Amino acid sequence: MEGFQQAASVAAVLGLLGATLWWLRRRGFAGVALGRKPVARRLEALERLPLGPQHTLHLVRLGETALLVASSPSGCTLVRSFSCREIEGAGEARS
Repeated sequence: MEGFQQAASVAAVLGLLGATLWWLRRRGFAGVALGRKPVARRLEALERLPLGPQHTLHLVRLGETALLVASSPSGCTLVRSFSCREIEGAGEARS
């Protein structure tokens, strides 16, 4: 009898999980990406350099453009914008 009760409990939990997933998928919050092609990302964080407790430099790639962005408590500022080829060339020159 105890084994049946445990199996029923597991089945109930799995049923609730399935119902929750179904509800989330109908609302558009959860999706299964089986068989889908990966989407090429246009925005990518390349590096992050903390300068202090609240100041950071971010190197971000947007398509073929690299952006150097400074962030602070007062907001974000674009420091410099350049081609991604310049970054690749600078990395190879150091090596």
